[in-house]
Amino acid sequence: MSEPPAVPDPREMRVSNDDRERVARVLHDAMAEGRLTVTELEERLDKVYAAKTFGDLEPLLRDLPVGNQAAHLTLPPPAPGTQPVAMPGNRIGGRGTSTGAVAIMSGTDRKGIWTVPPTFTSFALMGGIEIDLTQARFEEAETTIQAFAFMGGIEIYVPDDIVVQVNGVGFMGAFENHSQSQAQPRPGLPLVRITGLAVWGGVDVKRRKRKGAKEIED
Repeated sequence: MSEPPAVPDPREMRVSNDDRERVARVLHDAMAEGRLTVTELEERLDKVYAAKTFGDLEPLLRDLPVGNQAAHLTLPPPAPGTQPVAMPGNRIGGRGTSTGAVAIMSGTDRKGIWTVPPTFTSFALMGGIEIDLTQARFEEAETTIQAFAFMGGIEIYVPDDIVVQVNGVGFMGAFENHSQSQAQPRPGLPLVRITGLAVWGGVDVKRRKRKGAKEIED
């Protein structure tokens, strides 16, 4: 019986022009923040555009605050037929794309593919907000979502692969956790703390399976 073919290391896979451009943007941002000099930026960009594999790109980001996470963003998915291996921090990294959500006598949402900053504040006054974390990434390993609902409602959907701690307070309202998610921190999983206040309104944390599986809302 012949042995199955070896699965290549993702870092040996060839990069695309889009992969190079993503890394280049990270380096440009690092220079703008004062983390790299202009000369260092130019040197690294030369190596970016000469890179052939993901392994060539990784060292160029290693000493930056988002280095390891940004590198993982570019890695290709496992080869078909292989079992993906959970890597610590594989949903952690990048920059927050939205710091908050406000709904005053209206409705708004944060969902789809987005990056949650370390602190995200939502405020609903006679309005409604939906926060969906099922496809979200997290800027840091620990995130705090502050939810304030006054005569309004905030619904927060969380997937199975994050740890959720709910500590909000309801006053003539409800601050409820129906997520049935892990409450104790676990290595490699993002920790999301949900806190806040509901007055004559409601904040409801629910579970929703990630895209590709049948969604379940409790």
